[in-house]
Amino acid sequence: MLGNTFGRVFRVTTCGESYGIGKGSGLAVIVDGVPPGMRITDEMIQKEMDKRRPGQGQLDSPRKETDQVHIFAGIGQDGVTTGAPVGMIVYNVDTQQVHIDQYRDYKDLIRPGHAEYTYFLKYGEAADWCGAGRASGRETVGRVAAGALANIILARDNIEVVAYTKECMGIRAREMSFEEIKRNYRKNEINCPDLEAAERMIEKVLEIKAEGDTAGGVIELIIHNIPAGLGEPVFDKFSAMLAHGIMSIGGVKGVEFGAGFKCSNMKGSEFNDHPYLEGGKVRFKTNNAGGVLGGITNGEDVVVRVAVKPTPTISIEQPSINMMTMREERLKPITRRDPTLLGRIYAVIEAMAAITTVDALFLDRGWEGMARLDKRWVDLKRSREPPPVRHT
Repeated sequence: MLGNTFGRVFRVTTCGESYGIGKGSGLAVIVDGVPPGMRITDEMIQKEMDKRRPGQGQLDSPRKETDQVHIFAGIGQDGVTTGAPVGMIVYNVDTQQVHIDQYRDYKDLIRPGHAEYTYFLKYGEAADWCGAGRASGRETVGRVAAGALANIILARDNIEVVAYTKECMGIRAREMSFEEIKRNYRKNEINCPDLEAAERMIEKVLEIKAEGDTAGGVIELIIHNIPAGLGEPVFDKFSAMLAHGIMSIGGVKGVEFGAGFKCSNMKGSEFNDHPYLEGGKVRFKTNNAGGVLGGITNGEDVVVRVAVKPTPTISIEQPSINMMTMREERLKPITRRDPTLLGRIYAVIEAMAAITTVDALFLDRGWEGMARLDKRWVDLKRSREPPPVRHT
């Protein structure tokens, strides 16, 4: 299996499956490019891990995983990073035989919405059928651990990454300021800062859950206080790097920046973000571009909306195919699942955004050092003083 590493300089490599073999199974992540001298503890990483941990409420999978993270490499005797790769591991603790047997009962059947068919094509009969293996949402454990590490690095530059539920089954949160979003962050199971809309969302999801079905929705991501100048103009646009990271998450079916698809019905005069000066800093009156121009961040918040599909495992009988007999069958799986992914996937989206931003910062700071730009442009990019006006 290829493609288990993300990033160019700040590189994240994950491994592990939803169940694995035996009591020692788990998920691990290696993070290369961590600066030396940073104080990092298990407890600091655990705060992020708890956001996506299952079994915490009515909208989660009932799987009782503790998701306790342990840093096993990259920390020296003085308790700070050494500059070596940081390794972290989380062990699976709720892999009961009854659940393994449930998966075994229909391991040869295509589960609609799942990766069974494509895994058969890619890996044959050796494909991991227990809990979907690497296609399981549990694969994201390592991403969140790496994202927690990335957020510690971003905090040195006061960069904040926040994601929340914007919409669920047609119920949409009202427009809110970043301060209000932060104030109401994680105040309910579905993590919607519009508290009134959150109640209606939860009620709707529980109604759908009672039917044996699942619900989709939209997560909005905001990268706040991100500096201008991150990203490259062609293949490594910041928006392209971020889309790559987010679209690599299982369950994500689409991303849009700023005005997104609405731009298809806008005039140029409506879509263009007009610049103005505020305290000597270039700002933009609107943010239809979502904080990225020409593939490079412009200093405004990066704003992304992410389409999340409904959890594919449902209790309603569906048509299937037995890949061993090549006969059509009916499937009604009996396994644990989230009635909606919204209440946990936001933490994974935050993690991929943090990892991408740190990687972009590494690339930009390295370029900046080699390019030896005039200090006035470096200062402008870092929001200090505007370049002097030149008269000709």
